Formats: sequence, structure tokens, C-alpha cells
Amino acid sequence: MPNLSFPHPPRRIVLEQASSEEMLERMRRWSKLEASNRQIVPHMGEYQREYLVPPHRHSWAQFIYAEIGVFMMITSEGRWIVPPGHGFWVPAGVEHSMQTTGYVSIRAIYIKNGVLPNLPETIRVVGMSNLMRCLIEEAVHLAVEEEPPADSRDGLVMALIREEMGRLPEKPLGLPMPGDPKLASLCRQFLDQPTPHAPIDSWADAMAMSRRAFTRAFRRETGLSLSAWRQQACLFAALPRLAGGEPVTSVAIDLGYDSVAAFTTMFRRLLGAPPSKYLAA
Repeated sequence: MPNLSFPHPPRRIVLEQASSEEMLERMRRWSKLEASNRQIVPHMGEYQREYLVPPHRHSWAQFIYAEIGVFMMITSEGRWIVPPGHGFWVPAGVEHSMQTTGYVSIRAIYIKNGVLPNLPETIRVVGMSNLMRCLIEEAVHLAVEEEPPADSRDGLVMALIREEMGRLPEKPLGLPMPGDPKLASLCRQFLDQPTPHAPIDSWADAMAMSRRAFTRAFRRETGLSLSAWRQQACLFAALPRLAGGEPVTSVAIDLGYDSVAAFTTMFRRLLGAPPSKYLAA
């Protein structure tokens, strides 16, 4: 098996699995969802530290808003990091799991397949408008079991959610994973201990490839250069810790950046704002 050598042991996180009672409750909720005659069904949930929602799928599309905390969504196509104040779109039928490394409070909207014809057909992280935040917060507190009349207040809230959903801007917070098993194994090793300094030659040697052949293969598998993928992986490692209140300096040093300025430059280039402003938005 290919292997990357790291100078320090990776920072391990032991994830708490859902209990059998929690899984039964989740299955009951999904069964109730599948039988619902509503077009949009809101839901709210809380997760404690280091929690894993196992892989699952449903026939409804799902939009998950991170009210508090950071979570990661994982599919066969890759990983997506969802910071506070952002949303995650999952098309109907796509298998996905959710992982948290700190307290997370979510608001979710399930949308019956085919109700909104112009919604995205691919997984993505989106920014949230102030209007959408307020609409989702209102929706999860509505005591409605049946589809509300279109001209009622509850019906108008749902109509505005449908209208606003397609206006939310996509954010570059995805991390595609390669389909090649050997390369995917290297990527998972790197995600255990991301660093901006892992050289291309080490990856190429681990894959028994020339540097040129490796760079072509990596871009073909992920759609990104190794440098861009590596930076995105470092961002994934940083966001949950920053959202949890850790100082930028300690996060930057732990990730192997030469200076806080270098880390902040990377962060601003990828997300458009330095950590303090981005997480406060």
C-alpha cells in the first residue's frame, strides 16, 4: 500500500457513533418523511462533539443550514466543509454521511423531488442570505403537519423559501476525492495530518510514478492540482478549530504554515476574507 511519511503523528479524532435508539428514531423520521404529502418539511437537530451520522440516502432533496458550528459532509465524490452561516445542498437519492468535531446546531429543509425544477443537480455548499436564515428559522418552528394553504402565512413562508433557494451563491468548500484506490488512500493519509509543505515528489514516489505522470493523474482524478487540493485540505482542517474558538496562530502553526500571515493569505485567497471576518459574517 502506498504511504506518505509525516514528521509527527496525526491529530486523531474518535467519532461517537449514533446509538441504536438514535438510529431507530432517525428511521422513524425518514419513514414519516417518505409518507408525507407536504412539499417542504423542516427539521432541526443538535449534535455533540465528534459525532458521525452514518451513510444514508432519501428520496427527498435536502438543504442543511449550519446555525452553530462546523460539519463535514462526505459522499463517494468527495468531502464538503460547512461553516456556520452556510448551507449544504444534497440532491435526492445521493448517499451521504455527516461528521462533526464540535457542537453543531442545524436547521434542515427536506424538499419533495420535482417540486422545484430549477434546483441544483449536484452537491454544493452555499452562502446564506439574511432572508433565508430568517425563513428557515421560522419554518422549523411552524406547528404544521399538512401542506399549508398557499395564501396562508405558513404557505407564504414556504413559498419564499422555494423562491430564495435558487438565489444562494455557491462557495468553494468542496474537496473532491480520487476514484483510484491507491491515490484515495494517500489522500486519506494526508487528511489525517494536512500540511502545506508535503512535496509532490513524495506523492509521486508513493505512487511509483514520475512527477509529470503523477500531476496529470491527480488532476484527472480530482479536477484540481495537488497544490490546490492540498490548500483546500488544510482549510478543511482549520475551519472547525477556528469556529471552536482556537487562536489563528495555534491553528496556523499546527498545520505547518511558516507564519500566521501565510495562513491568512491562503484563507483569504480561498474564501475572500481573513478568518476573523469570515467566521464573524
